[in-house]
Amino acid sequence: MANNEESRGLKSLFDWFANRRKPGSTSPERQEREIADGLWHKCSQCGVLTYTKDLRANQMVCAECSYHNRVDSDERIRQLIDANTWRAIDEHLRPTDPLQFRDRKSYSDRLRETEEKLGLVDAVKTGLGQINGLSVALAVMDFRFMGGSMGSVVGEKITRLIEQATQRRYPVVIVCTSGGARMQEGMLSLMQMAKISAALERHRNARLLYIPVLTNPTTGGVTASFAMLGDIILAEPKATIGFAGRRVIEQTLREKLPDDFQTAEDLLKHGFVDDIVPRTQLKNTLAQLIALHQPIPTTPPMVLWETMTLSSRASE
Repeated sequence: MANNEESRGLKSLFDWFANRRKPGSTSPERQEREIADGLWHKCSQCGVLTYTKDLRANQMVCAECSYHNRVDSDERIRQLIDANTWRAIDEHLRPTDPLQFRDRKSYSDRLRETEEKLGLVDAVKTGLGQINGLSVALAVMDFRFMGGSMGSVVGEKITRLIEQATQRRYPVVIVCTSGGARMQEGMLSLMQMAKISAALERHRNARLLYIPVLTNPTTGGVTASFAMLGDIILAEPKATIGFAGRRVIEQTLREKLPDDFQTAEDLLKHGFVDDIVPRTQLKNTLAQLIALHQPIPTTPPMVLWETMTLSSRASE
C-alpha cells in the first residue's frame, strides 16, 4: 500500500516536471521578454516568429501568411524612393492650437508629447524623388501621429506638394493611412478636404497623373476626399477602407454586415479600387504606371516647322 502511494507521488512529480518542459507552458510574460529585444517579430495574424531583419527585407510582409504589417513614413519612403533622390519639402510647417481645444489634456500638450515621442512634426511627410528613375511628388501619411489624422498642416503640406507637382509636371503619389479629420481643429481640418481636392482638380486639368495608395486603415475625411480622387486607385491587401466605422453603420442599419465589409478586396469587387498590389510589388507597379502616363512634350510650332523643313530637304 505504501509502495503504491509512493509510486503515485513519484509519478505526479515526474508529470509536473514534464509539464514545465512543454513549450506551451511558458508564461506570456516570459514569451514577451524573449521577443522584446527586437530580434524577432511575432505576426499578429498567424503568430509565426520571424527574424526582424528578414521581415524588413521583405518590406514588413509576413512570409508565412502575407500579412502586411503597418510601416512608418520613413520606412515607406525607403521602400518606394530610389536611394539618394529624396528631397523633403515644407518640413518647417508645424501645427498650432487655434481653438484652444482641451479634453483630458490640452491639444498643444498632445502635439508636444507626440513630437517628442516620435520625432515627427505632423502626420504626413512630403517631398520630391524618383521611383526607378522617374520623377515623382510623394506624400506619405503616418498613422503613429494621432492616428494619421488630417489637420491644417497635413492639408497644407499635401496641397503645396500637389501645386509643386503641377508646376514641375510631375505625377503625384499619396500613400494614405488615416483615421480621418482631426477633431481638435474642428472646421479648420474639414476645410482641408476641399483645399486638397481643388489642388488635385488643377493637377488633373494639366493632364497629369495622380495615384493614391490606400493602406490600413484609410477612413473618415481622407476617404471622403483625396483618397478616392485618383486617376488610378491602388490598395494594399486586406486594408480597411471606408468612411464611417463598421459599428456605427451596423447600429444605423440595424443589421449585421459581411465579414469582408470595408476591406480592399470588397471595394475592388464593387469598383471603388482599381487594383490591389502587394507591398513587395508596389514600387515596380508605380514605376510602370508612371512610365505609361508620362506627359507628351509639347514642341513649339516654329521648331516643328524647322524640323519638317530640314527633313524634306534631306529627302531631296
